[in-house]
Amino acid sequence: MEVASTRGLVLDILLETSQNGTYSHTAIADVLDKYQYLDKKDRSFIKRMAEGTLEYQIQLDYIIGRYSKVPVRKMKPVIRNIIRSAVYQIYYMESVPDAAACNEAVRLAKKRGFQNLGGFVNGVLRSIVRNKEKALLWPDKNKEPLRYLSVRYSIPEWIIGMWKEEAGLTWEKDTDFQKMERLLASFLMPAPLTVRTDTSRCTPEELKRMLEAEGIQASICSELPYAVRISGYDHIRALPGYEEGLFYIQDISSMLAAEAAHPKKNDFILDVCAAPGGKAIQLAQMLQGTGQVLARDLTAYKVNLLRENIQRCQVKNMQAQIWDARIFDGTLEEKADIVVADLPCSGLGVMRRKKDIRFHMTSDKIKELAGLQKEILDTVCRYVRPGGRMVYSTCTISRQENEENVQRFLNGHRQFELVKSRQILPEVHGGDGFFIAEFHRKDGGRPL
Repeated sequence: MEVASTRGLVLDILLETSQNGTYSHTAIADVLDKYQYLDKKDRSFIKRMAEGTLEYQIQLDYIIGRYSKVPVRKMKPVIRNIIRSAVYQIYYMESVPDAAACNEAVRLAKKRGFQNLGGFVNGVLRSIVRNKEKALLWPDKNKEPLRYLSVRYSIPEWIIGMWKEEAGLTWEKDTDFQKMERLLASFLMPAPLTVRTDTSRCTPEELKRMLEAEGIQASICSELPYAVRISGYDHIRALPGYEEGLFYIQDISSMLAAEAAHPKKNDFILDVCAAPGGKAIQLAQMLQGTGQVLARDLTAYKVNLLRENIQRCQVKNMQAQIWDARIFDGTLEEKADIVVADLPCSGLGVMRRKKDIRFHMTSDKIKELAGLQKEILDTVCRYVRPGGRMVYSTCTISRQENEENVQRFLNGHRQFELVKSRQILPEVHGGDGFFIAEFHRKDGGRPL
């Protein structure tokens, strides 16, 4: 397939996310599924350019703004996204010659019906190329520290400001500024793909050899011995052992959340927001064929995903049901040894995987999500038997959703005590940003 066509598909993805509000990982997956006949090189090109353009959008707009008389926000959506993706190629894709990035951008603009703007696209991009080798002048770090961080690491100012305030940092301290830079830089690192081995059917070493035999790079994680990081693959479903359920694709932070439940043989475990099923299946396998895991989620689509993964992974002690976690189910009151509440959240901890979350999320949405999380926790804690446990987790970095929600829960439910809580940052072990809180319900007493 010609390179111009791959750039056209990237443009379609960018427009789908910016115009229709579709999340980038969904838009990318839809295109790659539709064009499965593309070879690995073209698929990789599409994925990298689409993700990179979204990930570096704030930085790209800053660069474009230095050389365009028309503000980026006033450009037509097609032209804006063509120029953004071309600038990403110029700065971050060494395999693409600068001239090719410029020429193909002009060609694509004309192909999409903007013949009269071909000269504009060409002029902006040629100016950027001519000045590419000069030191890029970021906003002044001393005069505009927040704007500098936002542009340099391509994360909205309000998110950085929120993290600064929540962590009690001050820009006057070099150590605080460096701490923030380390966190922001971690979101520009490649997100590793980690799989969890079903150790009842295959050892991590056997899985590693199986993958390497197909030319896939694989390494066993030091943090969890059953976790294997992989790279150099094309189709997930084509990986050896995938269809047989020998492993489950799951971030290491998610695996740690399941570990926090500490299941014992014959436990009854309720996962209230389980799709697509990683933690629930992990817990079912940790039960070694005993006990029961009931995995619930809100929609038929999500529950079908659960059932597909249950079947693929050949898990016998688990079932899936449609259920709204906000609605109390009296048949399960005080019946669960463990309740897992991995709840809907702002997702700021997974920005490396879902590049445009930073643009979809707002402080008002975080407040709404924190309220939803509290509502669900107040409901599902009633399923925990006296002496049982509850694990609350999110894939975000937000005190409102994490530490403050834990405290609100404890204030309203004195029969529970906090065993341990942990905010995992991407810089720590390369996994997603995650929050995990373990609660224990004291023997006796009923919910307030």
